[in-house]
Amino acid sequence: MEETETGESIRRLDYEAKITGRAQYLADMKVPGMCHGKILRSPHPHARIRSLDTSKALSIRGVLAVLTRDDIVKDQGIDPYYGPVFKDQTIVAVEKVRHVGDPVAAVAALEPEAAEEALSRIEIDYEEMPAVLDVSEAMAKGAPLLHESVRMPPHGFADLAELKPVEGTNICTHFKLVKGDVEKGFAESDYIFEDTFTLPTTQHCSLEPHGCIASVERDGRIVVWSTTQNPFVVRTQLANIFKVSVSKVRIVVPYLGGGYGGKVYPKLEPLTVALARKARRPVRIVLSREEVFYTITKHAAVIRMKTGVKKDGTLVARQCEVLLDTGAYAEIGPRVAKKSGYTAAGPYKIPNVKIDSMSIYTNRPPAGAFRGFGVSQSAWAHESQMDVIAAALNMDPLEIRLKNGYEEGSEFVTGETLSSLGLKSCVEKVAAAIGWKEKRAAQPNGPVRRGKGIACMIKATITPSISCAVVKLNEDASATIYTGTVEMGQGSDTVLAQIVAREMGISAENIQVLGVDTDVAPYDLTTSSSRSTFHMGKAVQLAAQDLLNQLKQIVVQDYGVPPDQVKFSNGRVQFLETVLDYQEILFKRFGMQGGTLVGQGQVKTKVTHERGVKTTSSFWFLGAGAAEVEVDCETGKLRLVKYVTAVDVGKAINPLGCRQQLEGAAITGMGQALFEEIVFDNGQIVNPNFVDYVLPSLGDMPPSIEPILVEVPHLEGPFGAKGIGETALIPVAPAIANAIFDAVGVRIRDLPIKAEKIFLALEEAKKKL
Repeated sequence: MEETETGESIRRLDYEAKITGRAQYLADMKVPGMCHGKILRSPHPHARIRSLDTSKALSIRGVLAVLTRDDIVKDQGIDPYYGPVFKDQTIVAVEKVRHVGDPVAAVAALEPEAAEEALSRIEIDYEEMPAVLDVSEAMAKGAPLLHESVRMPPHGFADLAELKPVEGTNICTHFKLVKGDVEKGFAESDYIFEDTFTLPTTQHCSLEPHGCIASVERDGRIVVWSTTQNPFVVRTQLANIFKVSVSKVRIVVPYLGGGYGGKVYPKLEPLTVALARKARRPVRIVLSREEVFYTITKHAAVIRMKTGVKKDGTLVARQCEVLLDTGAYAEIGPRVAKKSGYTAAGPYKIPNVKIDSMSIYTNRPPAGAFRGFGVSQSAWAHESQMDVIAAALNMDPLEIRLKNGYEEGSEFVTGETLSSLGLKSCVEKVAAAIGWKEKRAAQPNGPVRRGKGIACMIKATITPSISCAVVKLNEDASATIYTGTVEMGQGSDTVLAQIVAREMGISAENIQVLGVDTDVAPYDLTTSSSRSTFHMGKAVQLAAQDLLNQLKQIVVQDYGVPPDQVKFSNGRVQFLETVLDYQEILFKRFGMQGGTLVGQGQVKTKVTHERGVKTTSSFWFLGAGAAEVEVDCETGKLRLVKYVTAVDVGKAINPLGCRQQLEGAAITGMGQALFEEIVFDNGQIVNPNFVDYVLPSLGDMPPSIEPILVEVPHLEGPFGAKGIGETALIPVAPAIANAIFDAVGVRIRDLPIKAEKIFLALEEAKKKL
């Protein structure tokens, strides 16, 4: 086992259940009386529903219920409108459909085949309407509106309270940020650079598709098993939709087969509950891979960037316009746009900044959270342009980043002071590992050219937020952790157990982390934004400390020892000349019948600290990446030779788990950079499967991916730890693009980077010679 000052590389606690196949995922589950649900989806990107006839579907043997707009509009016990930010989405389409794949009706039947046949028997008369299929069309004067008006929730997220739809347009939200005087900054600059960068719509590609089982009991209580990353948010949304208290809604999360942001906020749950309510029995719906593509995507983006610099490379002013295609419904797009906007200027000290970041409604499937939460889009632009600037100034790309990069005590674009910042250390370490000083080494013979590129990033976590935890010390001195953090492959159960184990001096193998059940687990906002180690980790640490304090009080009361003489070490209590283990203390207090102690911990981050300092983020994600590539000048073929990623982890609780997270995120970034793209034809997805939607294979990976852990502890994290799950993904695409430019002198501004784009850019460059 590898050990560091803080952490220890232990095997994951869930490894055995998963590698033996004992882990039960939602698609494996059955509940008594369960029937099967299927969804009828719109074939049109934008159309009014003239009429809908379900009589033939209901005549099919085994069909129990058909859910349509009439059921959700006429039922006084249902509010058909919902959404995490705006209530712009309905359980099934009411007046019109807004994207291909929009749910129009649903069927519950005893067998899946009967449900499928029933879908084909539902008769719908559509009136097709003009559609807007990208952000340019959506923002054009006189463009058809997706939403004539948008309902606002009574209580929204605190960090999004100021964001509202722009009436009479397809602008879902417009986030604005101004620092200094950008026009004055441009006037004072020696050079001004203007570029436009684009990114396509992509998919999360979790191995497990979305699924849900819903049961509505006779007393109206709703029980849901769901593939969700934030069960408590889903619980609140369902309570609002079905007009019951949250105590009447129970959410259980089985093993989750990946999320990457695609399983946050309500997806299938409202429809499945409504269908179960009508069928009067439990219903299970598991999406096909094609349906997943129509359910949630990553935002496509157009980013325009204008930057003013001095001759010595000092950044003076930067203006950014970020246009994010949020699809037919807001989903969590407003927060994605805000997070993208905050970091659009990059991790740099720039005195004059103007940012406009918009989420735009289009007639495409909804876009939501994706690993990086909008920052991978903005980083693609600012890190590509940093190399454009460096090349024009004949300046080293590493030097210009170190010259302008944030450091401890720097002022962020919002005016707040940054702390616990390992940015420059990350940049320096990836440069050293990639051999940056030897970057102009001899080139291979023939048409192949080598190059190296570098990129860095900064990202915020969701703030304010709250995490609560309970740790129970059992009579045999084993411990049980109750949390709302969802284990979805990221290793959170193992890390939380390690934190409690270290705090209490017991073995992680004697700690059980229970699965998430909102009837039992205390509240947690969400398992996203790479917040779990920092927030829930601190909460379980506080709960463990609460247990230690209770043990101390027992010793003080039962043994008559002064509190200052009670010490803890390696799972034992020492006082005077006595050493007792926890089990002996519990026996002393409770006797033969046994008893337990329960510790509680709560972490609540705010936008304003107690000391009056405002903050955008309770901690910051910082990292860098460096790539070495080979490019064939005759064909444009690209080969990744090596990739290095460095992330400021605060303190590594489990170094092995940290390195695995960094490598996995980097591989995801390679897919986004080089291959992945959802292709549309008049709103229809051309490649909604893993055959036509190209993912990277092992053969596409570089021979070496080197993860580097940089430790700059955070005072408020557990043992100084921060979150790391998204950081390594973000610099990958610009680092590769910068390496291509270094190799062959052409700049790719549109993802994904494919051989034909490089080839065409090379051919265009030849014409200019």
